Amino acid sequence: MKNLLEIIKKIRPILAMLIKNGATPYLVGGVVRDLVLKKTIKDIDIEIHKISLRQLETILQKFGHVRLIGKSFGVLHIDGYDIDWSLPRTDSIGRKPKVNINPDMKIEDALRRRDITMNAMAINLKDVLSLKKNIIFKNIIIDPFGGFKDIKEKKLRYVDKKLFVQDPLRFFRVMQFIGRFEMEPDKNLNLLCKKINLKDFKNKKNISRERIFDEIKKLLLKSKSPSLGFRWLGEINRLKELFPEIYNLIGVKQKEYYHPEGDVFEHTMQALDAAASLELYENENEKFLIMLGALCHDFGKPYVTDEAFSCKGHEVAGVAVAKKFLKRITNNKCLIDSVCKLVLYHTRIIDLIRSKTKLSAYKRLALKLAPNLNLRHLGLMFLIDIRGRNSKSTKPLKRAFVKHEDIMLYDKDIYNKFLFNIKKAQIEYGPQKPILMGRELLKYIKQGPKMGEILKYAYKVQIEKDIKDIEILKEIILRKFKIKKAV
Repeated sequence: MKNLLEIIKKIRPILAMLIKNGATPYLVGGVVRDLVLKKTIKDIDIEIHKISLRQLETILQKFGHVRLIGKSFGVLHIDGYDIDWSLPRTDSIGRKPKVNINPDMKIEDALRRRDITMNAMAINLKDVLSLKKNIIFKNIIIDPFGGFKDIKEKKLRYVDKKLFVQDPLRFFRVMQFIGRFEMEPDKNLNLLCKKINLKDFKNKKNISRERIFDEIKKLLLKSKSPSLGFRWLGEINRLKELFPEIYNLIGVKQKEYYHPEGDVFEHTMQALDAAASLELYENENEKFLIMLGALCHDFGKPYVTDEAFSCKGHEVAGVAVAKKFLKRITNNKCLIDSVCKLVLYHTRIIDLIRSKTKLSAYKRLALKLAPNLNLRHLGLMFLIDIRGRNSKSTKPLKRAFVKHEDIMLYDKDIYNKFLFNIKKAQIEYGPQKPILMGRELLKYIKQGPKMGEILKYAYKVQIEKDIKDIEILKEIILRKFKIKKAV
């Protein structure tokens, strides 16, 4: 949905019944913010005042199957509607807060619980139920903390200092909002974030990595300039504490011929923003993978860069560093493995194109990347790496001219050439499948370790010699292992 009118049209009968039963429904939080920002609406939160949870559930059930996605939190969901219906509440401190639902809470008190002023606005849906034209005027917004003005001034301010520090995850939400909305924290919020204890307020334990990971994921997927979030951490002196692998990139010099943009940190931040603006992704998971690859791809440079600013071997050195970083924020082994392979092989495209190598080299590389990564991903990594080299701005290049030894081409030309080769070899999305299977050898040899060894060798020969005929491959294998043909 894109505007207030679309929201009202979709749920007008539900709102009418709620109001008839004495409820006051408010549109709250991010949806109001996004309406002001004129962004596409995805997540809709409606807070219902003046009726009990049981009454709300009974009314919503008339419009479909109701799921209790957080009954203890007073949150309900009707199948077929991308809307969370909740009741106002107060929370105690801690990872497992005790929740008290209070239907009679004033809307101003309910909004005070929110983190940032731009998220602490509401619209009384009673007042706009008969809306015929799409409007989003300041006078229909309940805005006790000045969120509307802050949005216009691109400023981030906390709502309530005491409540803010009780949930340290809000620190990471600020980081996310900086990149996502390209807004700046005011002086007081910066001061608070410099000092806030990032352990659970009650239990004095670290925030769960899952919660932090969710905010990092939002930063990387929803921002035009995710680098702003990491740059901000540096400005308030918390980058080293939270992400030492990224902090260590600061001040690591590079050869100016290849990297006129500056040190490895600057290159990484530009590459990250280049990844955010790339329009070649096939899905969100692919984008997230490349975003993490952009963030981690040069983690090895601080450990191998010499006095001449050569960084030979940084790909290999970066794998262990990337793995350590990723394990702190996620337990997704498949994702960790995929990102580490991006780190290890991210420079290979230039080598392949420059040496005009045979397709067999591409096929071998495709096999090394499998099963969770493919050559197309490396192509995307090449583009974002090469575009993170703008000497005139902190913004990445929209296209880059590559001058690398005997190569002088635009980045997209190299990418297209690479894409042509992997499509020709039919390995864009994965390695070539083996043409010789175990069943083809049963008449010559029994199943067991020996057959496994033979099949592994056969697959290698198939790729190296670009063999497509199974009979030719079988002949080579029988001769190599001195296996007699059946009579």
